Amino acid sequence: MDRTKKLLLANQAWARSKVELNANFFKDMAQDQQPDYLWIGCSDSRVPPSEITGTDPGQMFVHRNIANLVIATDMNVMGVLQYAIENLKVKHVIVCGHYNCGGVKAAMTNQSFGLLNHWIRNIKDTFHANSLEFSRIKNDVDRVNRLVELNVLNQVRTLVHTSVVQKAWKNLQAPAIHGWVYDLNNGLLKELETIMPGDKIEPEYRFEF
Repeated sequence: MDRTKKLLLANQAWARSKVELNANFFKDMAQDQQPDYLWIGCSDSRVPPSEITGTDPGQMFVHRNIANLVIATDMNVMGVLQYAIENLKVKHVIVCGHYNCGGVKAAMTNQSFGLLNHWIRNIKDTFHANSLEFSRIKNDVDRVNRLVELNVLNQVRTLVHTSVVQKAWKNLQAPAIHGWVYDLNNGLLKELETIMPGDKIEPEYRFEF
């Protein structure tokens, strides 16, 4: 059987199972969404947001890209951020990376990856900015995983520096910004940082409204 046919059959089975548990499942789902969370994660196929967090459809607004980057000049992620905060009124924004990330590993090499070179540039910047710390980490796996963590923390900071988040903090007292990492080896999420509305922002990045 064609592999895509299997996906269609699996969809039918999934839809039936939802209706059997709740006859109004799709009727309710067809109404306007009101998610509490915006998830900014990696495109990696092994990190499905709803499955690893146990959330149902409608609970999480999702943006995914290679290495879970928040780049201020990327209109895709910035548009998702603004819509999630200003229209959907999400209460939490979660940046979630994962250990052994291919995008992070690529940024640690001198190999050229075509268009990807431009995308992972700020991971290279993070790697360079923390070169002293990395010189002390001898194990390659540990080096990659540490850069995964630092990359997540940088994306969290980028979010806090946006006018969209700062304006929402002033007007809505939300959202909280979270930095997480997913461990492929045990399926567990690790919280690295949480920044609450009103927490201190470096003066150079602070907007006045």
